[in-house]
Amino acid sequence: MTKQEITCDDILRELRSKQYRPIYYLMGEEAYYIDLISDYIMDNVLTDTEKEFNLSVVYGADVDIATVINAAKRYPMMSEHQVVIVKEAQSIRNIDELSYYLQKPLRSTILVMCHKHGVLDRRKKLAAEIEKVGILFESKKLKEAQLPAFITSYMKRKGVDLEPKATSMLADFVGTDLSRLTGELEKLIITLPKGQTRVTPEQIERNIGISKDYNNFELRSALVERNVLKANQIINYFEKNPKTNPLQMTLSLLFGFYSNLMLAYYAPEKSEQGIASFLGLKSPWQAREYQTAMKRYSGVKTMQIIGEIRYTDAKSKGIGNSSLTDSELLRELIFKILH
Repeated sequence: MTKQEITCDDILRELRSKQYRPIYYLMGEEAYYIDLISDYIMDNVLTDTEKEFNLSVVYGADVDIATVINAAKRYPMMSEHQVVIVKEAQSIRNIDELSYYLQKPLRSTILVMCHKHGVLDRRKKLAAEIEKVGILFESKKLKEAQLPAFITSYMKRKGVDLEPKATSMLADFVGTDLSRLTGELEKLIITLPKGQTRVTPEQIERNIGISKDYNNFELRSALVERNVLKANQIINYFEKNPKTNPLQMTLSLLFGFYSNLMLAYYAPEKSEQGIASFLGLKSPWQAREYQTAMKRYSGVKTMQIIGEIRYTDAKSKGIGNSSLTDSELLRELIFKILH
């Protein structure tokens, strides 16, 4: 495995076995993994007593690169290591000068740079210097298709199982904000009755506030089956509960589904496994809806639907629309999808 391909799990595995690097440069659009790694280092490398003298946490907006380098050059007091964590490292000016320190980094220092909502230019000398002596990790946003697998894996580590419908409800409702998603998962774990290790759609409804019968997941299923009555019941519910069912969330989910459906027509193998593999889905059962939808919608109709979703999105933002409310726009879109 090359250093560019290193994963969050690889880094945590090293840290748990007490293999430490002089620098961890954690960057990218997904804050969750950056926080996970930096929090692990902050909480576990030093004992509580050692932290008093050997843990420094600074913010990029408050320090310059010289201050960071000076902190990194200090020797630990009554400890094998010192930890220096720089949050919001993207705010530090002249960060390229860090490469001078990395020519000969202090092995007793663990320097953690947290660079969120962006990345370091890998073509620059600094990136090469980091990779030579430490870890350069890019935390990428998960795609929507990867969410069910993330949820299942996260809960399995906690000894909890989820029914597939419960997993899909959560993925559709929360989306790709992993910090918020894990917060909702922890809330679910706390509310599980003693001795119960399986989460049902009813528990999602009770504890997260998503209706098990009237949500985006069920709307998608109704559209797949071309069940006009059920689809209209759901959009009526959405109309009465606009705060928990915003139009943009529904449009995003529908656009993702019909875009994938369009791709599924090009899958060389139309079995569950073949479609799942072609679309990058983690589980073959996720491909079942696409198989069903391919029987209900032609490729031409699917292309028209994608165009209508884009048009509705534009109108919801005020482009070419002077009077229709979000619920009226959704009702119009659902009619066009089904007819």
